[in-house]
Amino acid sequence: MPARTGEEYIAGLRELAPEVYIGGERVKDVTAHPALSNGVRTMAKLYDMQHYSAIRDEMTYISPTTGDRVGRSFITPRTVQDLEQRHVMMSRWAKASCGTMGRTPDFLNVSMMSMAAAGDYFGENRPEFKRNIQRYYEHIREHDLVLTHTLVNLQRSRSPLATPLEDQTEVALSLTKETDAGIIVHGARVLATLGPLSDEIAVYPARSHRLPGGAPERYSFAFAIPCNTPGLKFLCRESFDLGRSHFDHPLGSRFEEMDAIVFFDNVLVPWERVFLLGDAERCNNMAMMTNQYTHSGHQVVTKNVVKCEFILGLASLMVHTLGSGQLPHVQQMIAEVIENLEITKACLRAAEVDAEVDQWGVMRPSPFPLMVARNLFIRMYPRMAEILHLLGSSSLMALPTKADLNGPLAPEIERYLETDTASAEERVRLFRLAWDMCCSSFGSRQVLYERFFQGDSTRNAVILYNLYDKEQATDWVREFLEQE
Repeated sequence: MPARTGEEYIAGLRELAPEVYIGGERVKDVTAHPALSNGVRTMAKLYDMQHYSAIRDEMTYISPTTGDRVGRSFITPRTVQDLEQRHVMMSRWAKASCGTMGRTPDFLNVSMMSMAAAGDYFGENRPEFKRNIQRYYEHIREHDLVLTHTLVNLQRSRSPLATPLEDQTEVALSLTKETDAGIIVHGARVLATLGPLSDEIAVYPARSHRLPGGAPERYSFAFAIPCNTPGLKFLCRESFDLGRSHFDHPLGSRFEEMDAIVFFDNVLVPWERVFLLGDAERCNNMAMMTNQYTHSGHQVVTKNVVKCEFILGLASLMVHTLGSGQLPHVQQMIAEVIENLEITKACLRAAEVDAEVDQWGVMRPSPFPLMVARNLFIRMYPRMAEILHLLGSSSLMALPTKADLNGPLAPEIERYLETDTASAEERVRLFRLAWDMCCSSFGSRQVLYERFFQGDSTRNAVILYNLYDKEQATDWVREFLEQE
């Protein structure tokens, strides 16, 4: 089966409907629900892009199994050129949402590719797990499926004395039984971004949430199952698509990817869908040993470059519209956005230029530039949202709606809100976009997302500290100190 169209993606969601709840009610059809349907349509447009003749070769490649064209984000890169071409494809998808959809399908496509390429790592747990992960990767590649994932257990307490795995309360997702058909899991996890819009859900260990020493084996696993598996339920947060027009809410009305808590009510995971089981150490090391975190980082940093570019364009147009471009403090803030963009671009480029073939025969982007870029963005993005606040000032507050522009006060709005470079409607349209990027519920979620969904910054710093080779620099200083 070749790369899917948007229509085929939507038909799949309707045919294999997941159990989704929002606002206290079950969603009958996610493709038609007002809180989710616009996000579904945006996802469908991403899939349609694979079939645009002008960019088809950028978006797809020839499957080594079937000879059909499949999504390029599934490719197993063997050369630096493969990484660069994958980057181009991922950048096109990121630009389609102005960088605001963090979990487009390419994120998990590259993750599953890297895990399958490192099949021996899973086979060392149990021989059949190598076959399972490799067949699963081929399955999602050839059927062009959308995946969500959920990695983190809920916590009853964040006290330093609290155990992260609450046995008695059954908060953490855990194995309850092994059967001839598969394993039974029960519990809850967060946070499945894109969950209600996905075909399947992957559950695997989080790099930054390690299982503690001596953790019971029933908390150690990796698997993937269809989102409509019996007993699997998605609880959505409040939608940030408020049913408004593209004029009033230009981002929220298009790019609601939705986040969900996932409840597993004694869910059966067939044996052929199990990739790791009962080995806490192997689960803890999975992301780094398979280079899953590095390949997913390649997608994340590509998206971050696009997001920086969009913020720069938005901020520059705001300044142009208000005529504030000659003010030194305004120039300083725009320069800060430029610095963020160029640093992120440089890290992405360095990761590709310094890529090396890993132990699994895959061209792996250099990990440290990507780790640095991801950790910096946790601080960069909230500051860029603040810069939009400061540049926009009262223009972000005094915002008429589309209805106001056609209402009784339209002449007053046109007279008093125009600037030297923009009509009143152009100004309002621009600043409603800025509002939706940094002030609305959609915009506030963007800030929260970038603060936490690339990992906790302190944990990231600890990981970077422990992995980075500091000996060469340290030895140099020692040698200098020994000089007479």
